[in-house]
Amino acid sequence: MKIALFLNTLKEDAWQIGQSIFDYLKREKVEIFAEDEVAKRLGGKRIEEADPKIFSFRLSLGGDGTILRLLHKYKEIDAPLVGINLGSLGFLADVPVKDIFPALDHLLKGDYMVEERLVIEGQKVGGETVLAFNDIVFHRAANPSLIELSIHVDGSFLNTFAADGLIVATPTGSTAYSLAAGGPILTPLLNSIVLTPISPHTISYRPLVLLPESEIVVQYMSMGGPIEVRSDGVSYLSLEKGESYIIRPS
Repeated sequence: MKIALFLNTLKEDAWQIGQSIFDYLKREKVEIFAEDEVAKRLGGKRIEEADPKIFSFRLSLGGDGTILRLLHKYKEIDAPLVGINLGSLGFLADVPVKDIFPALDHLLKGDYMVEERLVIEGQKVGGETVLAFNDIVFHRAANPSLIELSIHVDGSFLNTFAADGLIVATPTGSTAYSLAAGGPILTPLLNSIVLTPISPHTISYRPLVLLPESEIVVQYMSMGGPIEVRSDGVSYLSLEKGESYIIRPS
């Protein structure tokens, strides 16, 4: 068995816990691969030198942000992911530190199930496609006032939001920024997409839940400067007046 181990080295005790996991997996005859700094310090092999198809699992030590970072950086690795929570919120990294070794024991014995989560992708018209596991966020950026975003779903006009921005979230991302902005909590296994306006101007602008196969086109309509579009808080681009951004299931 081959496991890709990811470590948030900024977390307290991450190195000590990582070494314990490394030693445990080594005793179980598991081949361990890690990023350069971690591989060099713990003695594993480098992920960059491995075929991404060889991995049985990805093991993340950190918080939800650590998981999002590795998902974006290593998109070509298509192996189930286990999140060990070294942070405060663990919606994705849901294995607590005290349960690490019982969880790994179950994993190595094949006593587990895999949850499949909806992923969306976004593309500025004519631009590069990016993935989002949590959300794609449109924000007014340096504009001092509300912005107007025109929304079309599957070719039909839905609404024009006047707000600080708009969050397009997956069920996984429904407990992230969307929740903070007043969006609903969706069970992670529900296939749907949530549109949550950020500080909308009128009470009629409420979060909307759409079918997962929907194609959503967001057009920036205001006269102000460019706005920001961010995927999972990782990738970034700007949108000028009149430009459109397309979001669909990945």
